[in-house]
Amino acid sequence: MPSAKKTSDQTIYQLKITLRDIRPPIWRRVQVPNNITLGELHKIIQLAMGWYDCHLHEFEIFGKTYGQPMPDFDDLDIQNERSVRLNQFVTGEKFKFAYLYDMGDGWDHQILVEKVLPAEPDVRYPICIKGKRACPPEDCGGTWGYAELLETIGDPQHPEHESMLEWLGGVLEPERFDLEETNQRLKQIR
Repeated sequence: MPSAKKTSDQTIYQLKITLRDIRPPIWRRVQVPNNITLGELHKIIQLAMGWYDCHLHEFEIFGKTYGQPMPDFDDLDIQNERSVRLNQFVTGEKFKFAYLYDMGDGWDHQILVEKVLPAEPDVRYPICIKGKRACPPEDCGGTWGYAELLETIGDPQHPEHESMLEWLGGVLEPERFDLEETNQRLKQIR
């Protein structure tokens, strides 16, 4: 990954990562060096959104699938995400592509290149500059399961209310987003 300090000739992509099919939306706005690989972007998405990186994932760009190669599944046409950099396919602002996390739950993300910017010399990239709402819990059943979970924990009279709170380990704050905490996680990336 590119170093923390950038020279003025480094280009930065401002990306808006939005979890599809959830209302109100859950999203993060991150700034990343334009020359990172899709493998590095995967790590950034995981940390910025708040996922635990314990499921398969893939990117879809121009009809091609990128992810972690799986030698046992040669019949899948998956390109190595570590061999392609963002600046090899991003055509400029408004460029969109897809990221799918957890094939079972199907967390589908849209990634939009909002801006192409020069790097600021004293900023460590990647950085999250804004976001809305908490990431859904892992393994809750995708968008429909998450909606059902919110309904269940929001109704103390629901027969599964207590068991769902126990499964969550306490409280779920779906409207909470902590920018500082998100950037602390992103600092794990070197």
